[in-house]
This record gives sequence, C-alpha cells and structure tokens, in this order.
Amino acid sequence: MKIKENLSKQELVQKIIEKKEFSDLPIEDVKKVLIFFDKPHRTNEEKIKLSRDLLRKMYSVFASDKILTKKNESTEWFLKKHISTKERFEDYKKIYGRIFQGFEKEKISVIDLGAGINGLSYKFLPKKTNYIGVEAVGQLVDLMKDYFKKEKINGKAIHESLFNLDEIKKIISNVKDKKIIFLFKVLDSLEMLERDYSKKILLELTPRVDEIVISFATRSLVRREKFRANRNWLVSFIGENFKILDDFDYGSERYIRFSKK
Repeated sequence: MKIKENLSKQELVQKIIEKKEFSDLPIEDVKKVLIFFDKPHRTNEEKIKLSRDLLRKMYSVFASDKILTKKNESTEWFLKKHISTKERFEDYKKIYGRIFQGFEKEKISVIDLGAGINGLSYKFLPKKTNYIGVEAVGQLVDLMKDYFKKEKINGKAIHESLFNLDEIKKIISNVKDKKIIFLFKVLDSLEMLERDYSKKILLELTPRVDEIVISFATRSLVRREKFRANRNWLVSFIGENFKILDDFDYGSERYIRFSKK
C-alpha cells in the first residue's frame, strides 16, 4: 500500500517503528536517524526504508532474529546466537580475568552501555559484581531482565538511549561501588549518528567512574578477515585525555582499559 506524501515527522517515526524489530527502540534515536533522510527530494517510502536500513545497521547487525522471538532457550544458546557475544564466548574468562585482575575480592559495579545481551555473561564476572546493562533495543532488555530474574542474579537491565547523556549520568550517580563502564563494540554505532559523539561521551563519563573499557572489532563480521581497525583517532584521543591501563586483543576484538588521569 502506497504511503501518503503529507506525513508529519512524528507520523514518519511511527511508520518506521511499525516493523517489529524497530518497535522497541528509543524514539529519540529513531528521530536522529530520520534527520539524515528527511529531505524534500525523497519520498516517504524512501525516508522510511533508508531510516530502517540505518537502524538495522546500528542495532540489529549483531542480533539474530531468533533472539527476539525465543524465550526458553539456554543462556549458552542466546550467547551463541548474538554475533557479538558469540565471538567472545570462548574468551569470556580470559577477557574478564584480565579486566578485573586484582579486583576479584572487591565489590564492583559494571555499567554496560549498549549491552546487547552481554548481561547473560554474568557468570563469567567476579562473584560480587553488581551488573547494570543499558540497551536501546527493548526486546534485548527484556531478555536480560528474564535472565536475571530466573537466575536470581544481582543485575539490572535499563531501556535507554546512549544519546540521553543526562539519564546515563543519573544511572552512574546512583551507583556507590567501584564503577567500571563497558562500551563493547558501541562507539562505531554512535559515530554513525553523531560525529565525535565517542569523544563527548568519554569526556563526560570517564571522570564519574573508576575505569572504562572499550572494544572494537578487528575482523569483518561477514568474511571474518582481518582488517585495519586501529581506530588511531580514538586511541590517540584516549591517550591524550586519559590514563591507559591496558590494551589487548582477544579473538576478533581489541580492548582498551583506561581511567581519568
């Protein structure tokens, strides 16, 4: 059915999220994407299609459709269906062992921004960890909540846009333990919508926590080939503004751990 041409911006947003995979995204994120394509020379069909394509690239690239519809599968099944967690599944013990080396007996809070379903890796974290996963895809938030409830885990999943910095800062301020932020394979997606937002979020959040750990891919998702993913601009920015504590690779991810100077 042809879409009428005199749709308002709000109506376009509603059309975009009619499709199930986009139905539980933060409205502010959808609006930011629409700005790129809401041009006079484009039809409404084009605006909707292009917006969905970009949203899919940002938020659905790591997730199998099955994850959004299944509920009763094992934790391992979910971790192996989500591309991002599947890639690090065999290395979780090594990754977390390195990140938390020396903190095994401390009470730690992990604030996992753009968590996906990484909350399901809780069993690999140090025993006293308080986990808070912040995720834009509502279906993945529900999946983590179900897991925490079922396993009686000290975890929380929050449905929130990472572009809502004020809300992110509130979440952090409510945490009293040692605070470590995860930003695993997240910064590239943020850059798609707002240039230099990675720098902005790191400058805003690093002084509020004890440490931050970022990661980015070193292999292509499809061909599994190594590619030049040094992110020199980002690594240089971190080195200039913060104290780098560790820099290492596991599997197809590079991890950089840092704190305020």
